[in-house]
Amino acid sequence: MEPRIYHGDFKPSTLAQALIGHFNRGNLRVQQLGDDQKTIVQIATRERPTSGGSTALTVHLHAVADGVMVQVSQQAWLGVAASLGMTAIAALRNPFSLLSRLDDLAQDVEYLQLRDQVLQILDTAAKRIGSGHELSERLRRSVCSYCDTPNPVEASSCSACGAPLGDVQPLTCRKCGFVVRRSETRCPNCQNPL
Repeated sequence: MEPRIYHGDFKPSTLAQALIGHFNRGNLRVQQLGDDQKTIVQIATRERPTSGGSTALTVHLHAVADGVMVQVSQQAWLGVAASLGMTAIAALRNPFSLLSRLDDLAQDVEYLQLRDQVLQILDTAAKRIGSGHELSERLRRSVCSYCDTPNPVEASSCSACGAPLGDVQPLTCRKCGFVVRRSETRCPNCQNPL
């Protein structure tokens, strides 16, 4: 998955705590490794789950100049696929055996949605702690392409030479806040149409 950046004044451990609070329950266990600059959160099934197959997912959280960059790894799904296969075989042999595997089936379907749930929890937590789509203070300047003078973002012309600044004004994606070029049609961070 492409990295996603949440702008704001918070640390990766803040988002990690939101993941731990939500996923460290039931058949899932969560482990946090790292420090305030780089944090890794591993979400996996417990050693002997009561239902469903096994799965694992890793979330990388890195502090960047304007907030926190998040990257979610590929989910390990072979255990879930094996459990779903066992359910299908049991149902083919005896359709009534499906009743005894409903817990496994429900747990496997929930595990298949784990990655989407992680992104939803991160979005909610980032909004709750003040992540926004507003540009950071570092990016609130437009540099004149003629005289290299920094100008406020809302300025239409350079304060030093008077040249128009329309083409150098930064834009952000309305969905994730990633800084994009004017020529881009999709956000490189979240793939949302601009």
